[in-house]
Amino acid sequence: MNITIIGTGYVGLVTGACLADIGNNVLCADVDSRKIDMLKAGGIPIYEPGLSDVVESNAAARRLDFTTDIEASVAHGDVQFIAVGTPPDEDGSADLQYVLAAARNIGRYMEGFKVVVDKSTVPVGTADKVAAAIQEELDTRGRADLRFSVISNPEFLKEGAAVEDFMRPDRIVIGYKDDEPGREALGWMRKLYAPFNRNHERTRVMDVRSAEFTKYAANAMLATRISFMNELANLADRVGADIESVRQGIGSDPRIGYSFLYAGTGYGGSCFPKDIQALTRIARDNGQNLRVLESVEAVNEDQKRVLTNKVLARFGDKLEGRTFALWGLAFKPNTDDMREAPSRVIIDALLRAGAKVVAHDPIAVEETQRVLALDFADAPGLLERMSYSSAKDPLEVLANADALIIVTEWKAYRSPNLERLKALMKTPVIFDGRNLYEPGSMKDSGVVYQGIGRNSA
Repeated sequence: MNITIIGTGYVGLVTGACLADIGNNVLCADVDSRKIDMLKAGGIPIYEPGLSDVVESNAAARRLDFTTDIEASVAHGDVQFIAVGTPPDEDGSADLQYVLAAARNIGRYMEGFKVVVDKSTVPVGTADKVAAAIQEELDTRGRADLRFSVISNPEFLKEGAAVEDFMRPDRIVIGYKDDEPGREALGWMRKLYAPFNRNHERTRVMDVRSAEFTKYAANAMLATRISFMNELANLADRVGADIESVRQGIGSDPRIGYSFLYAGTGYGGSCFPKDIQALTRIARDNGQNLRVLESVEAVNEDQKRVLTNKVLARFGDKLEGRTFALWGLAFKPNTDDMREAPSRVIIDALLRAGAKVVAHDPIAVEETQRVLALDFADAPGLLERMSYSSAKDPLEVLANADALIIVTEWKAYRSPNLERLKALMKTPVIFDGRNLYEPGSMKDSGVVYQGIGRNSA
């Protein structure tokens, strides 16, 4: 099948590479010529485990190609995936300018039936806007006879496991319009995804608006679990309970389960913060306040400051002359994504309080330098007290540190040499934002340890 992917960002590139890997002829289009040149030269603009191998092998097999020629990309694909960014607008709503621009290009250049697939996370009702944009272009051309249908096919990819998620999906959600073109488009989508359903049927077919809503609802539920556990963890510290014991106690209930019950420094990344804001905005536009989700967002913003508050409680509000080692910059392991990362909030507070920060991350150092330059545009001199390492041994950043702050749960941080850690640090103090260690073991080893909701332990 000939497939066009519009947008070569995180979702678009993973989708295109994986669809090529099962035998489709995929052309990925983007207006960013630098990104396309990099991909044609064998580079990958994002870090995602396993993605470079899939891109390289399918490009070599000539099933995967890249272009900036929009007209050629529309001509290529019977199925046109729109996988462009939908960044939050000033009011929190999703900005659809790139989605609608892609739709207009399809209408401007199409010459036959097209299945247009909204892969980007978009608000309920976007498919109607996409269809209207395409139809407007066709009417302008005098080609109202050309047929198309807009499908909603939201992505459910976890950063750090996106290739595995795409190739072995939990579910494939397809929203279609129940008319003649829509039923034809649904047939195309069933054919496209048939290889993923051989073991068992994973496809969930529904109306378009329900499919659009499903993606937001899924992320809202997961974000709610995270904020809920973080609030309980903060209370556990006050009442003398151990949140890890609580997690295991409630997670053993099959109605609850263990996933997304870990207390920490709050969620970040490209999906949860943006999607919660967009869904609450959709609700307000329709005369409803989603009070639970408004609280979820507020709790998450506060949670990003919990580690900093613990540091200030121990060392005081003025941190001049103090050095803090920080393990983990990306919002989660196995990615270099710094969007809404808790580390940015922590670094900002420490530097503005006068501290020096020495940070380690296996992957995200370069991206961190880029985003912090923007974060500290008002005070670039503060970044002179910031240094980085991506060395294989994270203990290297601990020399003369007053404390270690753990923000991201990279595997390399899970079992450190505590004797060497104590020898390197000025004072053996750990603020663990991911509860990687057992408090009792830390105490027995002579390390002052504070986790999230684990102080009683």
